[in-house]
Amino acid sequence: MQSIDLNSDLGESFGRYSLGNDDQIIKLVSSVNVACGFHAGDPDVMAQTVAKAQVSGTAIGAHPSYPDRQGFGRRFMAMTPDEVKHLVIYQIGALKAFTKNGCLHHVKPHGALYNRAAKDHELALAICQGIQSVDPRLPIYGLAGSQLIKAAQEIGLPYAQEAFADRNYEADGSLVARSHENAVITDPDLIAKRVLKLIQTESLQTIDGSILNLKADSICVHGDNKAALEIVEKIRSVLSEANIQIKSF
Repeated sequence: MQSIDLNSDLGESFGRYSLGNDDQIIKLVSSVNVACGFHAGDPDVMAQTVAKAQVSGTAIGAHPSYPDRQGFGRRFMAMTPDEVKHLVIYQIGALKAFTKNGCLHHVKPHGALYNRAAKDHELALAICQGIQSVDPRLPIYGLAGSQLIKAAQEIGLPYAQEAFADRNYEADGSLVARSHENAVITDPDLIAKRVLKLIQTESLQTIDGSILNLKADSICVHGDNKAALEIVEKIRSVLSEANIQIKSF
């Protein structure tokens, strides 16, 4: 049976502020990327999210970001490669401390850190080296075909090529910037059809109508998408009908 990993960015509440439908979504995806306190999340939320994932059998990944809580980690910050490497190590270590036996399934950079590293090889290499220094067997989830994947290949770090269910793409394979109105897709039916086509044809249509060849190991639905729960449910239904199993990478 054909299979695909379905991941979601969760654990993004903090203090008295609640974000997303973590309780429901965590049971429907195969892996989760847990905020580590720099763009969102806090120690209590991290502990609670990890515990819920362990109960549901969902694979747990660290979701490190720039130290930008006010901007939700979606603003670029000029940092040296060593600074980036250290902040990645720090956040992975923080989340590992909440897991059983200190085991994580993967690491996926968040927001501006992820998007910048998709095009900046030096930054991508710093992230991969940070992960490798913690655990050389720990895979990175990176945008398919990006510098994150190339950097992982360069140093021998395991990797999963990721695609996004709820984001539009540019012709060069990058994500449409969130400053554009059509960056995020919210229609569950449309998203589910795109996911199925991506898996079956290893391609998707970009914002200008061209076709992008894309082989994905994992597909992401953003937890802060207002329709996230409905989107995940629809994807599961459509993939089940196509006899495609949702399974962690």
